[in-house]
Amino acid sequence: MTKERLYLYDTTLRDGQQTQGVQFSTPEKAQIAEVLDALGVDYVEGGWPGANPTDSEFFDAKPQMDATFTAFGMTKRAGMSAENDDVLAAVMNAGTPAVCLVGKTHDFHVETALGITLDENTDNVARSIAYLVAQGREALFDAEHFFDGYKSNPDYALEVVKAAYDAGARWIVLCDTNGGALPNEVHAITKAVIDAGIPGTHVGIHTHNDTEHAVANSLAAVDAGARQVQGTLNGLGERCGNANLTTLIPTLLTKEPYASAYEIGVSMEALAGLTRASRLLDDILNRVPMKQAAYVGASAFAHKAGLHASAILKDPSTYEHVEPSVVGNERVIPMSNQAGQSNLRKRLTDAGLEVEKGNPALSAILNRIKEREAEGYSYDTAQASFELLAREELGLGENFFDVERYRVISERRRNARGHLVVESESVVTVQLPSGKKTTSYFKNEHSDEMSDDGPVNALWQALRQDLGPYQDVIQDVRLVDFKVRITNGGTEAVTRVIIDFEDDGGRRWATVGVSANIVDASFQALLEALNWKLVRSGAVRAG
Repeated sequence: MTKERLYLYDTTLRDGQQTQGVQFSTPEKAQIAEVLDALGVDYVEGGWPGANPTDSEFFDAKPQMDATFTAFGMTKRAGMSAENDDVLAAVMNAGTPAVCLVGKTHDFHVETALGITLDENTDNVARSIAYLVAQGREALFDAEHFFDGYKSNPDYALEVVKAAYDAGARWIVLCDTNGGALPNEVHAITKAVIDAGIPGTHVGIHTHNDTEHAVANSLAAVDAGARQVQGTLNGLGERCGNANLTTLIPTLLTKEPYASAYEIGVSMEALAGLTRASRLLDDILNRVPMKQAAYVGASAFAHKAGLHASAILKDPSTYEHVEPSVVGNERVIPMSNQAGQSNLRKRLTDAGLEVEKGNPALSAILNRIKEREAEGYSYDTAQASFELLAREELGLGENFFDVERYRVISERRRNARGHLVVESESVVTVQLPSGKKTTSYFKNEHSDEMSDDGPVNALWQALRQDLGPYQDVIQDVRLVDFKVRITNGGTEAVTRVIIDFEDDGGRRWATVGVSANIVDASFQALLEALNWKLVRSGAVRAG
C-alpha cells in the first residue's frame, strides 16, 4: 500500500513566541530551528521579518536547514499594490523560499476590523499571493478565523480561499484562530473546502487549543483530506496554545490508521529524539517541563506500586500504549527498587559508569537521590552533578580541593560620571594538597554596561583564577547559561540553581546547587562544574 505524504509545518518560532512570557533571542531561535530540522519537520516558520529586531536578525542570519525556511507576514493593505506595500516588502526581502501570508476570511472581521468591503479583501488576498508566486516563492495562505467565518458566511469564506488558490497558493491553511471549533465541525468544513474544488493535497490545518481539542481537530482535518498540519513544540502559542507537535508527531507515526496511511518527514529514528527536543525547549525557556505531557512528560510512563507496577514488570504493554524509548522517554516505577535500579544503571552507563545488577551501591545511590530531591535538587538536566553523586557512592569520588571559605560583596552606587553601577568583589580560600591559596576578584569600573559584575560572576572569577596544579585543566571552562528556580514559596524559599558550562573541546555539562541563599546555591554548582571537569579530564589528585 502506497502511503500519502503528510507535511508538518512548525510555527514555534513565530506563533509559539506569542505565548505569554516567551521571548526568544536570536541564538535561541537558531538553536530551536536546528532541533526542528534534525527532527524532520518540512517547514520551519522563522517569524515575521521587520516586526521586531530579533526576527529581522534571525532572517538576516539565514540558518541553513533541510526544512523549507518560511517567513510570515500579512496580505497587502487596501489602496496600494503588492509591489509597493512596505510591510509585504519586508517579508519578501527576507529571501526565504516560502512565504506564509495571513488574510481575513470572516466577513465580520473584514468589515469591522479592516473596514473595507468584502470584494476589496478578496482582491487583496489574490493579488498578494499572485505577487509571491511571480517572485518565485512558494506561497501559503493562512485563512484567519476560517471556521468561524465559514459558519457565519460559507460562501464568502470559500470565495477568499478559492481566490488564493487560483492565484497560485501552494497551501490553503484553514485556521481555527479562536480555538473554539470542535472535531466534527473541523472535519465537515475541511471536507466542504475540498469538495468546493481545492484539492486536499493543497489544504493545511492550523488549530488553537482553547477547548483542549487542537490535536483532535488537526487529526479531524487530516481525516477529511487535509495534507499539511501546523503546530508548535510543546503546544506553545497565544492564549491556550497551538496544536502540540510533540503529541501529533508520535500519534501520526505510531497510531492507526495514520501510521499505515501516511508518510511524514520524521523517521522512527528521529522520533527517539522527541523527548530531548521537548525538554530542550523548556530548558531554553527556563520553564518546568509539564510532567503529564503526552509521550514526552516525565510522568508519561510512570507507574506507581501496586497492580499497575506488578503488571508492567511482567509485560509493559499492559499499561503502556507505546514503548517509552520510541519517543526517547523512560519508564519510571518510583516504588519498585528493581525497576528503579534498571533506570539508574542506564543513566550510569550514559555517564560512562558500568555497574553490575545487584550492586549494593545502586540502592545507596537511589536513596541518596531521593533524599536530595526532597531537599530541592533535580538531576533531570544536571547530569554532571548526578555523575559526581554516583561516583561518590561507588567509591570513585575524588577530592581535588576544598573550599575553606568565601566572601562576596555587591555594591550599587554612582560612579565618577554619575552613572549607577553595580560592582561585586569576592575572596575565595581553597585548601589544595600544597596548602591554602586565597584568590580575589574586583572590577572597579564597567568596561561595558552589559558586562556581568554580579556576585556569582565575581565568585566564579575568583575560584577559577588559580587552582594551582589543576589550573591548566580548568582554564578553558566557560559558564554559558544560568537558571534559577524557586522550589517553595515565601521570602525563605529554597532556591535551585542550574548552570550550564562548556569547554574548548566542545563538551557541555550542567550542575545543580540548592540553598536558601541564591549565591551559595550558585557556588555549589560552580564547584561541581570544576570537579566534573577534573574527573572527566583524567586529572590526578596532586600530592
